[in-house]
Amino acid sequence: MKLQYISDSTGKTMGVYIPISEWNELKAKYKGIDQEKIDIPDWQKEEVKKRLDDFKNNAEQALDFDSAMDSIEKDL
Repeated sequence: MKLQYISDSTGKTMGVYIPISEWNELKAKYKGIDQEKIDIPDWQKEEVKKRLDDFKNNAEQALDFDSAMDSIEKDL
């Protein structure tokens, strides 16, 4: 890709310019990439909130990723 980075006066990267031909290729490859907003169903938002509350209230019972994967693989 021939990206051009847009920086402010301090040199901090503020954006990226993508040539339109490459943008069109990305849109064809990844459907919906050009959506400004992705709607998340309310039930899914509530489930995330519930899981966060469960974690906050029972953090000592949480497993790290590797432990969780080991547990799952034992059951396969």
